[in-house]
Amino acid sequence: MLIQLAYLLATGLFVFSLHWMKDPKTARRGILAGVAAMTAAILGTLATPDIGNWAWIAGAIALGFAVGIPLSRVALTAVPQRTALSHAFGGLAAGLVGTAKYYVWLYEAPANLTAFRTAAIIIEVILGFLTFTGSLMAAGKLQEIRWIPQRPVTYRFQNFSNLALFAIALLCGVALIVKPVQLSFLFPVILVLALAFGVLLIIPIGGADMPTVISLLNSYAGLSAVAMGFVLDNKLLITAGALDGSSGLILSIIMCRAMNRSFTNVLFGAFGQVQSAAATGEKRNVLSETPEGAAQVLEMAREVVIVPGYGMAVAQAQHRVKELYEQLNKRGVNVRFAIHPVAGRMPGHMNVLLAEAEIPYDRLIELDDINPEMPQVDVALVIGANDVVNPAARHDKSSPIFGMPIIDADKARVCLTVKRSMNPGFAGIENELYYSEHSYMLFGDAKAVIGDLVKQLAPHSV
Repeated sequence: MLIQLAYLLATGLFVFSLHWMKDPKTARRGILAGVAAMTAAILGTLATPDIGNWAWIAGAIALGFAVGIPLSRVALTAVPQRTALSHAFGGLAAGLVGTAKYYVWLYEAPANLTAFRTAAIIIEVILGFLTFTGSLMAAGKLQEIRWIPQRPVTYRFQNFSNLALFAIALLCGVALIVKPVQLSFLFPVILVLALAFGVLLIIPIGGADMPTVISLLNSYAGLSAVAMGFVLDNKLLITAGALDGSSGLILSIIMCRAMNRSFTNVLFGAFGQVQSAAATGEKRNVLSETPEGAAQVLEMAREVVIVPGYGMAVAQAQHRVKELYEQLNKRGVNVRFAIHPVAGRMPGHMNVLLAEAEIPYDRLIELDDINPEMPQVDVALVIGANDVVNPAARHDKSSPIFGMPIIDADKARVCLTVKRSMNPGFAGIENELYYSEHSYMLFGDAKAVIGDLVKQLAPHSV
């Protein structure tokens, strides 16, 4: 009875956790609710009477702490890859549990391998292991590990071969459901195909799609947990996995809409492939500006919109941006932040960074709300953003980002862009914004450049 009450409490807290985390004002409460829910779930499980070897459990918990504590201390710029690693661990756990359960029943209680349970195990291991290798590949791309290609890796008949491998895994699974004992040799084949499919699923995907891919892998991990719940006859795993899987799927849909893309296009479209036109060697002139000149433009403005991007995260410039916001506020400038849903490397990346710098949340404006006002904005200050402000998305049908909603920074009266160099973003294409007649580049590290702007705007510099 107490175990079921603990599970019921955990389920309710998981639901409230998701509900509270949708609003920054209650997000901390949501995190605490999630921690409390997981604690109740673990304690309820440990209270189960038929638990066997406590030494193995203690060892697993200790290993979890050993891995989890360092992962909790990563820099904010590394949160996307840390999130991908969390999904990898979740997928691996589900896959290993399904594998262990299958072989235990195979050798000790074959009668337990009913069609339903075998099907649940197969779904669990396929989703679990492809999530494991897929998430590791995603983390590697985000971390820019040298031996993992950052750009999409494509080859002839790629989609056909990938789907063929997945179809073979499903056919082996169907055969195993029919004869789970006699055809047990097919189980390792399914495992290998699932591991391979996870890698092959991610290599044709570029970094610009990583926010969507991460949320989709989160959905896969949740669904594998649902299957694991059916295998272990654990109702809490079913409900928690369903919450995880559905929230990841909904977030993926939101991200795809933000890019005007479909799931199939994200997974099979090799988005991020470098266009041949970018390598023609054609030279185009850009206008550059100094921090002193940019500060003069900003102090004469009345409406300023700051567009943060991954470059701001890499430079860890969010606190300097807060100082710039405060200096402009003192001068009576209305400063707002335009947030693109896929800016950065994970959903909500820019929101997290700006919240860490304690920038008021009501100053963060979503794309659909800010774009109609951009023609009345005096200065658009783009900090490390690239593809999400590229006007080519509106008119260039040959561009890989064509149709993707962008922030209309080019429609502001003046656009200032802080960037290290003219290198393209993850989509691998030139940004037309940089060559606009009213656009000026501020070359350098974002933290240093914004710091210089703050110094120029400080009262003693007036």
